Amino acid sequence: MLLFSSVTALGVAWFRIASAAVVFALWRRPWRVFVSAPWSQRRILLALGIVLGLMNACFYLAISRIPLGTVGAIEFLGPITLAALGARTPRNIVALLLAAGGGWLLTDVRFSGQPLGFVFAFANCAFFMLYVVLGHRIAQDGGAAGIDRLGAAMLVALVTITPIGITGALPAMAQPLLLLAGIGVGICSSVIPYVSDQLAMARLPRATFALLLSLLPASAALIGILVLR
Repeated sequence: MLLFSSVTALGVAWFRIASAAVVFALWRRPWRVFVSAPWSQRRILLALGIVLGLMNACFYLAISRIPLGTVGAIEFLGPITLAALGARTPRNIVALLLAAGGGWLLTDVRFSGQPLGFVFAFANCAFFMLYVVLGHRIAQDGGAAGIDRLGAAMLVALVTITPIGITGALPAMAQPLLLLAGIGVGICSSVIPYVSDQLAMARLPRATFALLLSLLPASAALIGILVLR
């Protein structure tokens, strides 16, 4: 909220991607992976980077127009769809139905706000599905390799988001508190979660990972109870 008071939605998205890209660049030096990768894998990294950039842009454009809970509910239609496609046992189907129903209740869906916000929310959902599919492709080797590829994709995401987001981020460049807030958004929203995703994707089938993603509204509610009392 501190950033939203001073920069545009696309500016917040740029800060999230840019700060994450800088962290990955300093930590993993991912350009080496991109340069040495065969063209077949480089295409995946390019696609994932574009998806990350557009997914984050659509998310912030959506929550600037419609309630956050509604955006969250629409976003998790993607993982629920992927989980449904891979559900092969009655137990998995029951778990999926419970996760979907619980997520719907917890996100407090409200059909209000600007119609364009729903367009961005459903676009974010589609990009989220692509993120899961492509993320699994780069996590196949497991371990540090997937994280290095994620870092390379994040550099592509920075190139993708910069033309549309850098102008909106400029007001915060001369304000240290806002700059720190932007860096914090990138680390807490992109570096830590995406690295955790890679570690999980390397160990779980895509459908199982997608099912666990649908539980995020529940974990978010628990964190909200603890942090916000």
